Amino acid sequence: MAGTSPEDPLDVLVVGGGVVGAAAAFDAATRGLRVGLVESQDLAQGTSSRSSKLVHGGLRYLQMLDFKLVSEALRERDLLLKHTAPHLVRALPFVFPFEKRVLDRAFIGSGVSLYDAMSMRPGEKRPVPFHRHLSRARLRQRFPGLDHDKFIGALEYYDAQVDDARLVMTLARSAHSLGALVATRTEVTEYLRAGAADTADAEAAAAEDAPVQGVAVRDRETGERLEIHARETVLAAGVWTGRQQEAAEVPSGLKVLASKGIHITVPKDRISADDHVGVITQTEKSVLFIIPMGRYWSIGTTDTAWHEDIDTPAPTAEDIDYVLEHANAVLESDLSRDDVIGTWAGLRPLLQPVETDESKSSKVSREHTVMRLAPGLSAVAGGKLTTYRVMAEDVITFALGDRQVHRESLTHAMPLLGGQGYSEWEARAPEIGQAHGWSDETVDRLLNRYGSLLPELLALVEEDPALGEEAPGTGGHLRVEFLYAARAEGALHLEDLLERRTRVFHEVPDRGLGAMDAVIEIVAPALGWDEAAVAREKQAFTRVVEAHRAAERTASDAEAAALVAEATPDYLAR
Repeated sequence: MAGTSPEDPLDVLVVGGGVVGAAAAFDAATRGLRVGLVESQDLAQGTSSRSSKLVHGGLRYLQMLDFKLVSEALRERDLLLKHTAPHLVRALPFVFPFEKRVLDRAFIGSGVSLYDAMSMRPGEKRPVPFHRHLSRARLRQRFPGLDHDKFIGALEYYDAQVDDARLVMTLARSAHSLGALVATRTEVTEYLRAGAADTADAEAAAAEDAPVQGVAVRDRETGERLEIHARETVLAAGVWTGRQQEAAEVPSGLKVLASKGIHITVPKDRISADDHVGVITQTEKSVLFIIPMGRYWSIGTTDTAWHEDIDTPAPTAEDIDYVLEHANAVLESDLSRDDVIGTWAGLRPLLQPVETDESKSSKVSREHTVMRLAPGLSAVAGGKLTTYRVMAEDVITFALGDRQVHRESLTHAMPLLGGQGYSEWEARAPEIGQAHGWSDETVDRLLNRYGSLLPELLALVEEDPALGEEAPGTGGHLRVEFLYAARAEGALHLEDLLERRTRVFHEVPDRGLGAMDAVIEIVAPALGWDEAAVAREKQAFTRVVEAHRAAERTASDAEAAALVAEATPDYLAR
């Protein structure tokens, strides 16, 4: 991203490349504004690639009687399914098994009936079926892998799932397609204040009433320093909010705590079930999800306070054992540590109550808040993946204030890249598979990743048919997917390719080490890697894998975080 001048600033600069930051850039771009987005790591490298990967209304919020939040989340779920991201977000049925015949059916059944009712819109077709009750025999047919001596039946209802990292990347690309400037591996080092260049009194320049006019950044690939000037700067940093508020030297701000949630993956054949159905149950501390994800299952989650470096969350042995214990409590055949393919840990941003001047903040819902930290600087925090669009719209509207006249958000009406025309390409799935010799599973996965952008990959395969072959060691991914990620999706390093543009890191037992050579051969020319760069990439990714494996054997968060921190690549050192 080229620097901007004080005389020609951006309208909006967003700091943070997670789901809310990318969505905020997209929102501002749909309003016809000049927009920039900076992210210190890769897109979605933090919380937004480490969720349960579900788009849902939140059944547990019904227990808290937060009907407004559930209604909002259900509306956003259905909008994604029907219109804005039908290629990325797909309906997923869950069975909620019962142990108490009368009490569970009455209590849970009434809650899910309300859940379904709240998603109904007059004159609109529902994107998911209504719930249904399952007898013990029908539950056995639907999900044979459950412990059927324990459960007397179940309720089956629908929510949806998404590859969270690809959602974020697609939001950022959608913003870019409307003119937004997007820069990853770009670290904010300073918030620019009006008058800072004209006074020797730095404290006066950083006073509460001195407007923020953009940021200074460091390119973590080259070390270059740039100044990016903007009329409004929006902070969308999740659990990093406190760190950015300190950098901006604001006297007060949002208080965000971190809670760790972890997931494990196990092979698909270790749990017997219909091809596309998950399980949800409650635990004493959290919720247990068993979620089908192609060739494997994802199982989680935990909910524990995190007190270590927010850059390096990782599952410990205790975390993994906890998830296995609770999964085994509902499954017919026990899983063991030997079944675990991969793991991930994410930090939920938990917004804490803050006493503020009402003129400077707006509590938009129980889940997220926007706040004016200083003139020219606004922040948003809290919320969850499903309501990202609402959070983005709220913070951009709040930041613009009186400037928003005739600049309404269009994100409720504008599909993300790959969404427009998706149904036509979905109907052509058999033709695509036959033409390229791909299985139904492969074509379905490609459509779920690229939607109507799939022709861009097909064109590359037409030029070089070898790109249509599977890349060795990647669990079924095609060579063309890695080339396209390097050319069009902003991937710069092996970890970007194997952790977020694809999920190889979580899908194969060696975490992608066996795929390195094949992937490097595909992307090195596109990324300009010479022999020295290739050696550095291999060394860096190997260290990341080894550190995460070692962290999974540790007894404490502190040990796990230290191992991951030590292995985190320093790209500037290259």
